[in-house]
Amino acid sequence: MSISNLRNGKMVIKISEVKDVAGDGFRISEEFYRELDREVHLMIELAAKRAKKNGRKTLKPYDL
Repeated sequence: MSISNLRNGKMVIKISEVKDVAGDGFRISEEFYRELDREVHLMIELAAKRAKKNGRKTLKPYDL
């Protein structure tokens, strides 16, 4: 688990919102939340690198 140690333990995702999206009848493991958060961190870091490479400080949808 690198990605800046998941930003010093701070999650980007909101667990209650993830539960809402998954819908009724689904239980979600703690590992799922950690992996989802890791993936979101990675997406943001890669988008930031793309924006910087293109001389921007604003992340745009196409940076994803």
